[in-house]
Amino acid sequence: MTIKHISQSGDPVSGAPLHGETNPRQRILVVEDDAAIRRLNTEILTYSGYHVDAAEDGAVAWDALQQNNYDLMVTDNDMPKVTGVELIQKVQAARMPLPVIMATGILPEFTCYGSPQPMLTLLKPYTLHELLATVKEVLGAARDSLEEISPVPNWQIHPLADRSWV
Repeated sequence: MTIKHISQSGDPVSGAPLHGETNPRQRILVVEDDAAIRRLNTEILTYSGYHVDAAEDGAVAWDALQQNNYDLMVTDNDMPKVTGVELIQKVQAARMPLPVIMATGILPEFTCYGSPQPMLTLLKPYTLHELLATVKEVLGAARDSLEEISPVPNWQIHPLADRSWV
C-alpha cells in the first residue's frame, strides 16, 4: 500500500509503503498545509486500510477532486490559496456528494445546512484514535444516507418462458 501525495504541479509523490488491511473502495483526500500533520494523518489512515491521497492546500485539493472520486475529504481550514471553508463551498456548488471532516484548531463560521453530505468538525489537537473514529462515523453516515436515497434494486432475471414473439 502506498501513500500518494499530490504536489502543487498535480503530480503524485509516493510515500513509503505501509501495511494494513486494504479497503480499495474507500478513498480519502487529506488536505492539510502542515506537512507533519498531513503525513501523520495520511499514514494512520493508510495503515488502517484506506486509500489516501494528500494535498498541501485547498487549490491542489480542488484539482485532485476534479480528477478523482473520493469517499471522504479530511480538510484543515486555515490554508493558503483556498481555505477549507472555500473548498467545501466549491464542492457543494459542484454538487459533489462528498462527506467532509473539518479538522481545524478554530471553528470556522460555516454551516452546511441543506447539504446532502455529512460534515463533522474535529478540533485540533486530536488523537489518532479520534481521527479514526470520526472517519468511520462519517463514512458510515454517508453510506447510510446513500442507502436511504437510492436503495439497491432487487431485480430478478427470469428466462423468457414464451419466445413466440422472436
